[in-house]
Amino acid sequence: MRARLYQAAYARLLRPLLFRSFGGDPERIHEAMLLWLSAVAKSPLAGIVRLAMAAPSRPVTIAGVHFPRPVGVAAGLDKDGVAAACWALLGFGFAELGTVTAQAQPGNPSPRLFRLKASHGLINRMGFNNHGAQALADRLAALGVARGNGALGMPIGVSIGKTKVVPLDGAIEDYIQSLRSVIAVADYLAVNLSSPNTPGLRQLQAGQEMAALITALVSEAQRLDPNPPPIFVKLSPDMDRAGLDQALAAAVDSGAAGLIVSNTTLGRSGIAAADLALARQAGGLSGAPLTKLARQTLATAVSSGLPVMATGGMMTADDAQAAFDLGAAAVQLYSGFIYAGPGLTLAINQLGR
Repeated sequence: MRARLYQAAYARLLRPLLFRSFGGDPERIHEAMLLWLSAVAKSPLAGIVRLAMAAPSRPVTIAGVHFPRPVGVAAGLDKDGVAAACWALLGFGFAELGTVTAQAQPGNPSPRLFRLKASHGLINRMGFNNHGAQALADRLAALGVARGNGALGMPIGVSIGKTKVVPLDGAIEDYIQSLRSVIAVADYLAVNLSSPNTPGLRQLQAGQEMAALITALVSEAQRLDPNPPPIFVKLSPDMDRAGLDQALAAAVDSGAAGLIVSNTTLGRSGIAAADLALARQAGGLSGAPLTKLARQTLATAVSSGLPVMATGGMMTADDAQAAFDLGAAAVQLYSGFIYAGPGLTLAINQLGR
């Protein structure tokens, strides 16, 4: 009942106000939301928010990491960790920050984020805009975060990607540099090989290329720490079955601890007629139009035997339940949080109690 009330209030009151603010610019609204959440975490409102979102939930352990709740923040929602201290207050059991790169970079030119309101979707071509892996590590360290200490009330994952100006043949060293920067503050690492917005990046999902990269990252993590954070691989929903099978085999053989399924899609299926003009925008599609495809990719990914975090098109508690039924160990929210608000987090936490 409480979750439904929160979602209804958000949809009827807060979301319309948010979507109209800053001239309706989705990126400016997103940046303002992160700053506001950061301020909430430092204010007396923090206790009120924590109480409002409190609910018994089902903890899970994935690749040796204990998650107090099975729903987390997906990469991209808080790239630079601006609101890192607030996500646990909103009922999340973990937050995957990033994607960050070894070098700070501005990303693609604006406008680069488009809201498909009728479809409950988003198209983005952000291009890994971030202040760099070391800047994120420094921000988390200033908040008292160290791997395993739960300083923010939940585990922290860090998604790492390739710096755009680095050629593909330099990708391994580029990813290793990011790993070195964040290993002390990350409870797990997510290797993003599947964003459609960095030229050539998805080529690294091919079996041989992925195996070489993940093997190198696992080896470097073990060299740096005898008890290193587990490494997850984030996959695209756009691979054909043969390509997906090769990627899954490479992840297993190279020592990946788990998978994240899936990233945004270059497809445009499921978009409402009212949003077709925006469908021509370049970039990755997320939200409700991705739900079916992401679920199909998840159904194949769980056959690898690796634990899987499900993301992409996670718009309702029923979507989360479907992912759990397919074998997902946890779920992550991005577009679902934008469209449904924190009531969705609460609804997912109440599943299976």
